[in-house]
Amino acid sequence: MAAPSTSPAAGPAGAAAPDPRRWLVLAVIAVAQLMVVLDLTVMNLALPSAQRALHFSAADRQWVVTAYALSFGSLLLFCGRLADLIGRKATFLTGLIGFAAASAAGGAATGFPMLVTARACQGVFGALLAPSALSLLATTFKDPKERAKAFGVYGMVAAAGGGLGLLLGGALTSSLSWRWCMYVNVIFAAVAIIGGALLVPRQARAVGGRLDVPGVVAVSGGMFCLVYGFSNAASHSWGTPSAWGFLAAGGALLAVFAAWQSRTAHPLLPPRIVLDRNRAGAYLTILISGAGTFGVFLFLVYYMQVTLGYSAVRSGVAMLPMVLFSGTTATLGNTRLLPRFGPRPMVVAGMLLNTAGMVWLTRIDVHSGYASALLGPLVVTGAGMGLIFGMAAATGTFGVAPQDAGVASASINTGQQLGGSIGTALLNTIAAGATSGYLSDHLHGRPTPQLLQLAAVHGYTTVFWWCAGIFAAGAVICGALLRSGPLARSETVSEPAATRADEPSTV
Repeated sequence: MAAPSTSPAAGPAGAAAPDPRRWLVLAVIAVAQLMVVLDLTVMNLALPSAQRALHFSAADRQWVVTAYALSFGSLLLFCGRLADLIGRKATFLTGLIGFAAASAAGGAATGFPMLVTARACQGVFGALLAPSALSLLATTFKDPKERAKAFGVYGMVAAAGGGLGLLLGGALTSSLSWRWCMYVNVIFAAVAIIGGALLVPRQARAVGGRLDVPGVVAVSGGMFCLVYGFSNAASHSWGTPSAWGFLAAGGALLAVFAAWQSRTAHPLLPPRIVLDRNRAGAYLTILISGAGTFGVFLFLVYYMQVTLGYSAVRSGVAMLPMVLFSGTTATLGNTRLLPRFGPRPMVVAGMLLNTAGMVWLTRIDVHSGYASALLGPLVVTGAGMGLIFGMAAATGTFGVAPQDAGVASASINTGQQLGGSIGTALLNTIAAGATSGYLSDHLHGRPTPQLLQLAAVHGYTTVFWWCAGIFAAGAVICGALLRSGPLARSETVSEPAATRADEPSTV
């Protein structure tokens, strides 16, 4: 989920020496971020086993995913601003503890209501944790070169975490139980809690800042309606009132929120953050990429497991080349390319690499081999994802004053969450329509298993063509929005608010 200049919190030359524990802090943040990213894909693999164990219906199954998405997506901006107001270390540790407790409750669930409630609570604490982690990173690393390395690691975790989740989820579900897909979060959280308590310095917080309650209500309600509307469009259809009605309400609430932010004295999302072209381009990049990336993970896993007969573990192992290349390009991109060329070439190159990978995947058929049909696209797509995710986290927080780092970080996570919701609804609808259309065109009598397989593959390839279009459009739109050249030292928010180091700088 990397700048050539000073970090948002950087002071003048000769300011306080860097924290000697900053690289250990990075490790703690990386563990926390990995836990959040892994959870998104680990639980998807655990769903069929959980459904059999807890005896809930296929219609109810979507709520295990939707409950998390609703609470996470609707509370991100609120929790990001909360981190700025009360201190990022406090919200970081609170998010970790709450996420661990909710995961333990979900793993011990005795029925469907308990599991869904636990997932909703995971979303709440995940919304508190994710922006706190990224804003801690943005305010911890002040040296440009060190900041580039730190954001490279963060981008590697964000880009590779989904693929690692497939591998871990398959292994846990096959060898232990679906419950361990929840319990494993407790292990990650315990490591991060101990490290965070001992290593993360206490953070200064804004003085005189107040919570924008009308803004919280408008944006949280708007995001809730959008995520819920897209979820209903994916599981039912775009024509149902629960889809278009909530989408319309969400759009209206977000329009009210945008108008209110320019009028209130203490905006939840200060316009100065999103009006910068590079930051706005980073948020839009992560939204578009989130929509297109959905097709890589979900439909490619469907293809490997349903059509090619791969096990959950084998499909996770098959995704490893993408994980390795995304991690490598995220690190190299942030340390070598971003300081020299800036975000625009990285975004354009990443989007075009993803476009090429998606077009390559349209060549799959019912009997494709891994080396001949999947390995190349996975490598190319992994490289593109690494360039995008590493750049977005660095650019989206670049030049932001420390007291705004939390809400700027939340904007990145919000874009990713909203993009994923759009991708879920849009691509599921496209796949279903393409599959049913293929069957109606080729059906003569009862459908044979071979025809059903051909129809499913046609649905997958149609989705990959659409993903290619999404990424190609992203290359044009985001490339036009982002400024050319390296990020400039002058790109700093010009309205810094006073901060108060009412907490000591060390533990």
